[in-house]
Amino acid sequence: MNHEEFVTRWQRSGGAELANSQSFLKELCQLLELPEPEPTQTDESNNSYVFEKAVSLNNGDGTSSTGRVDLYRQKTFVLESKQGAERRANELAEALATVTKQKKHRKGTAQRGTAQWAQAMRSAYQQAKRYAEALPEWPPFLIICDVGYCFDIYADFSGTGKNYSPFPDPVSFRIPLQDLTREDKQKFLKAIWLEPHNLDPSKISARVTRELADRLAKLARSLEHGTATEDADHSAHSVAQFLMRCLFTMFAEDVELIPKRAFLGLLESLRETPEQFAPMLEALWQNMDKGGFSPILRTKLKQFNGGLFADCSAMPLNRDQLELLIEAAKANWAEVEPAIFGTLLERALDPRERHKLGAHYTPRAYVERLVMPTVIEPLREEWDNVYATAVALYEADKVADARKTVREFREKLCHLHILDPACGSGNFLYVTLELLKRLEGEVTRAMIDFGEQQKTLGITIGPEQFLGLEVNPRAAAIADLVLWIGYLQWHIRALGKETIAEPIIRRIQNIECRDAVLAWDSIEPVADEDGKPVTRWDGHTTKRHPVTGDEVPDETARVQELRYINPRKAEWPQADYIVGNPPFIGKLFQLTALGEGYVAALRRAYDDEVDGSSDFVMYWWHIAAELASSRQTQRFGLITTNSIRQTFNRRTVENHLSNSLPVLLRFTSPDHPWVDTAMCAAVRISMTVGEAGTGPGRLLTIVSENPGADGAAEVQFREEFGIVSSMLRIGADIAGTASLLANAGLASMGPALGSRGFVVDRERREMLIANDGPNIDRLIKPLRNGRDLLSEPRNLFAIDLHGIENEDELRRLYPATYQHLYDRVRPERIENRDARLRTYWWLFRRSNETFRAMLRGLSQSIVTVETAKYRLFFVCGASILAEHGTISFGLSDPFFLGVLSSRAHVVWALANGGTLEDRPRYNKTVCFDTFAFPYLSTDSRPQILNLAEQLDAHRKRQQELHPDLTMTGMYNVLEKLRSGEELTPKEKAIHEKGLVSVLKQIHDDLDAAVFDAYGWPHDL
Repeated sequence: MNHEEFVTRWQRSGGAELANSQSFLKELCQLLELPEPEPTQTDESNNSYVFEKAVSLNNGDGTSSTGRVDLYRQKTFVLESKQGAERRANELAEALATVTKQKKHRKGTAQRGTAQWAQAMRSAYQQAKRYAEALPEWPPFLIICDVGYCFDIYADFSGTGKNYSPFPDPVSFRIPLQDLTREDKQKFLKAIWLEPHNLDPSKISARVTRELADRLAKLARSLEHGTATEDADHSAHSVAQFLMRCLFTMFAEDVELIPKRAFLGLLESLRETPEQFAPMLEALWQNMDKGGFSPILRTKLKQFNGGLFADCSAMPLNRDQLELLIEAAKANWAEVEPAIFGTLLERALDPRERHKLGAHYTPRAYVERLVMPTVIEPLREEWDNVYATAVALYEADKVADARKTVREFREKLCHLHILDPACGSGNFLYVTLELLKRLEGEVTRAMIDFGEQQKTLGITIGPEQFLGLEVNPRAAAIADLVLWIGYLQWHIRALGKETIAEPIIRRIQNIECRDAVLAWDSIEPVADEDGKPVTRWDGHTTKRHPVTGDEVPDETARVQELRYINPRKAEWPQADYIVGNPPFIGKLFQLTALGEGYVAALRRAYDDEVDGSSDFVMYWWHIAAELASSRQTQRFGLITTNSIRQTFNRRTVENHLSNSLPVLLRFTSPDHPWVDTAMCAAVRISMTVGEAGTGPGRLLTIVSENPGADGAAEVQFREEFGIVSSMLRIGADIAGTASLLANAGLASMGPALGSRGFVVDRERREMLIANDGPNIDRLIKPLRNGRDLLSEPRNLFAIDLHGIENEDELRRLYPATYQHLYDRVRPERIENRDARLRTYWWLFRRSNETFRAMLRGLSQSIVTVETAKYRLFFVCGASILAEHGTISFGLSDPFFLGVLSSRAHVVWALANGGTLEDRPRYNKTVCFDTFAFPYLSTDSRPQILNLAEQLDAHRKRQQELHPDLTMTGMYNVLEKLRSGEELTPKEKAIHEKGLVSVLKQIHDDLDAAVFDAYGWPHDL
């Protein structure tokens, strides 16, 4: 049977009977050379591609029922036929009639093309979505089939099931049966069956977009370093503006807003006369700005306007540069992905960022994961209710009221405002726009189904609704461009280019180039007592040190220190929803990144509201939460570092959750992979979505991560519902636990060196001792950090000159040590923002007097690594310097080692501590200071002490016998022993070297002894 015969055969069937559905789908598989569904098996887990797949449905009242999917293919689709949905509705009517003894009213088959038919298709979609929710994982596609008539395709590639929408768009998501004669539709359906994720448009466009950005970067680099004229090299700013005009002209050509290949043809015609390039292009851009006839292209052009072509200046190009532009113009700019294009374009146009072009970017799926619960989910929930109301009105013959109900919701969508208060190059705003346009498309189709005329639909969702704040002028300009490109892509796909109103780019000034968290009256340069400008190192320009060869601050690269007059909180434009990814700058880096004057002004403006030790991002979180609590915005969703759960950041969250106008966390993913576009590094972040009120929220916890094709991790989640605390967890809120006086002063972070120039190996240490005499020996101490304690010891030492306050004294007593530090530490310190560090450059950044006083007089102490996979505690001698990144305890009694190493304390620490990336973090304030030890007089004390000594001795003994044995390796094997997993050959070798079964028994006995000390049962 060929495709035409298939269409003819099934068009005659009418598709009225459900029995036809399976025959139709089997023949469809044969026609498209697809595997046919398999026979159903008794074990439901084996039914990965079957008809009538059984699923357990949650009825919402504590009961469940069994539903059957018309056709199911695992990880691919749920297919529901309209006939199947109608059969179930009729079965329900029959069941109700039996129970109530009333006459049953059997539903008929709605006539195709009517509002009733559209509602039947919508009901089938809702049923398919309910089935998908009951499956172990959300399939990317839902297919609604009216046998013998059409297929409706819905897709959601996020894996969350929250945004199934018409695919590829609301115009072309329906495939009429007769279109199966078209090769492109045949390939499309085959791809849904066999390679569904290859249809994800963001992945397809991402590949195209990266190639385009690479081409732009080559041209930008060429223009900045010489042109066809004798003029000086062009500035990066002027190059960026010129290339953005070129870029949009290429896009306009490929979507046929100007004639196809017109721009490319113009460029190619200038190959032999490149000197004519600049005047020709300027004339073209003048025509595009004003509209009208273009002598250059010999055709009438639409008016583009919008400010992009207000400056129509073009740079002169030589032959090679013109060829680069021609190569860029040959690409298909219609397929660019705005969600990542802004980031890549910013890198391409910024000389300092250009080296990051090959690095990863934040994938669209991650952005959607925050945009969905912040903006789209509440609106989709509202739309479902609106549609149900409209259907009820329509069925009650209140057609005008049904249309009005849907029309009012569409008008609401078209008047929403979305704010990204740190919009960068616009990826969050674009993704939100695109998702809202999809929702608008569904609403529009419903209006037409209810009989509304297309010409009466009026306004539409547009870029003017998407507001941004951005301090970087180039990024702000790119964000504006990205929004317009994204909007025009969608409009042309959905409605065609003919319906675009002029001017095509409106000057709406929705992206404000200004600071988002701080406002001021004026800025003054800071001068010293003699009236000379106070300057600082610019924070990024470096030079090579002549002795060490290291990159060190270039002291000639200076910026003026500034004073902010009347600093105050910035105000944000009114918006219904707030979503974005503010900068993450931690406290230690704020002075260098922002300047001393700005940081001082910021902390003064938020003195009583945001802790001065908080990350920079928390100022955005605070403002957004204030707007939500006062109901000036409906919801906010922000990306923060996952250290939002740590003490200083968490205080801001806790204040808003518990104040008189509380905010609740409606959605959170506390530990999510992310790509820091500034650092081009994989980091861990938290997503939080808040709104006014109290109540339960949704918590997503990652259960697996696998590398994705685009460099981003593909993740699977466990979903929980309940009250989400400031610790970003559901359950007992222990964030407010009080510190105990008995623990005060017994735990401290190690000294922060502040420079690796203080660190020497054994050979260098011996050379310094040989030159400076034996007195320096006690000042060059064995150094321990997390790697030394958990992995392979580095055998390094640290030069600790604590107590030497005079530079002349240091140079006189220890000249070799002085020179070593002068070459390796001083170049960094002389440009430091901290006056103490500039003056006493030979001392650690933070010597930590509390740490030194705590350990004074002790022969040994207990140490743990601040951030580590396993919470382990070690005994270290008094001569050892455990640096920042470890926490030391002024406790020499092995009893305390035993209690800290027990499950009682480890569980407490995990519950209270935060995480860094994916590793638990020990915060002494909330993990130790709040922890209640058992009484020292407990009868279990001797046993705990004995087991703690065994634990310490066992680990040290086995590591001395096997120098390649690491703590992490031993405890990896210990975890597997506890879980019952089979050991690999490598793990078996570690098990033998570490005697890990013995280690496990010591821990088990220690847990039991500590539980006895508390009076707890062992199986708690």
